[in-house]
Amino acid sequence: MSTCIALLGGSFDPVHHGHVALARLFCALLKPTALHVMPAKPWQKSSLQASDAERVAMLELAFRELGEEVPVVIDQREIERGTSTYTVETLRGLRAEFGPEASIVFLMGADQLQNLDSWREWRELFALANIAVAARPGYTLEQDALPQAVAEELAPRLAPPEQVRIKPAGLVCLAHTLAVDISATRVRALLRKEGEPQDGPRTDVNSLVAPVVLDYIQQHHLYKN
Repeated sequence: MSTCIALLGGSFDPVHHGHVALARLFCALLKPTALHVMPAKPWQKSSLQASDAERVAMLELAFRELGEEVPVVIDQREIERGTSTYTVETLRGLRAEFGPEASIVFLMGADQLQNLDSWREWRELFALANIAVAARPGYTLEQDALPQAVAEELAPRLAPPEQVRIKPAGLVCLAHTLAVDISATRVRALLRKEGEPQDGPRTDVNSLVAPVVLDYIQQHHLYKN
């Protein structure tokens, strides 16, 4: 079977059920050789609240169960680089590592797709990898809702997962079946409010974050400020 590397990058501050659900969905569709989960030092976010080591530890806990189905690598190359990173640079490194024949599939949510034209050298991404995009409540994957340049770039590249899995780069797979609406911002806000009196019903943070991750957060007193 040909090599297929699925890549899920993000701040993961903290990792939550939405991240794992997106990875699980595309692992089922693509059947990758391995899933690389890559905590970033993103240029667009300068105030990560958890340390690099804490984010890595939470990822190891959150993806432990999925790792029983597909090899999961917590890929720390962006952290080890030590500076803010861009996706295009990371994909160049992966392509150099895995060679020209491997399928590399960059996973993202629909919200990221709508901002794709703001990323550095965004068109170059298609020369380096395939892209797989999952639906998210409040964000449509319909092309008339995307920036025109992004819609025009995507239209001729759309392909089913089985084709994406065997082509090194240049294709786009859309999955309309993921309906998980969670953000790390929301999780952090709920964690800060734990223990405070509430006027109305409280959203249970346990429904958003894996219990083992929540235990780690509480033991290390994260996201209290």
